Amino acid sequence: MIQDLLNFLMDFGAWGLFFHSFLDAIIMPVPAFFLQVPLSFAHPSNALWLATVGYLACLLGTPFGYLIGKYVGNSILYKILKKSWVDSATQLFQKNGEAAILIGSFTPIPFKVFTIMSGCMNFPLWRLMAYAAVGRAVKFYVVGLLFYYYGRAAEGMVKDVSMYIFVIAVPILVIFLFLKKRWNKKKAGKQEPQDQIEHVAPRQADLDRTV
Repeated sequence: MIQDLLNFLMDFGAWGLFFHSFLDAIIMPVPAFFLQVPLSFAHPSNALWLATVGYLACLLGTPFGYLIGKYVGNSILYKILKKSWVDSATQLFQKNGEAAILIGSFTPIPFKVFTIMSGCMNFPLWRLMAYAAVGRAVKFYVVGLLFYYYGRAAEGMVKDVSMYIFVIAVPILVIFLFLKKRWNKKKAGKQEPQDQIEHVAPRQADLDRTV
């Protein structure tokens, strides 16, 4: 049934990918990767255009997935996706929502899991959009660039593209988020003494007036 749907969407070319990618962020159980690859294989010269179409459609669909999570809840995830995918994403999100979205952009777990979960947990929509813009760009354009430059020979390369991206990009993201967290803690540490000084200063002024 899924293959029949992919074959049907493939007949519509870039529009089929747009529709698939849009729903990939909302409810489609199969990632857009599985349509982007055969379309890029059929038309390597259009691979970058297809990557752009898929990328923009995914970003347009992201707020809708977020709203589903916000108003319906993540129970819908268990109805449309594998329990193991949802459980893995939930654990990742509970540890660090930012890392979950970024890392989730590269994993085989459908991206809708993270858009819906972001809504369930009231994660800021603007942050979801920002992280989705980065993560999904990598996912779509790596495939597009490989087909654009290597033609149909890239088919073998993209089979494990998610694994390669995960191995290379995730450690970089983890380091970035770790440094960001340390910077925020250091900034908060500097702000706290300043707040205490500002809180004490008015009291001293009151004492001076009473004298």
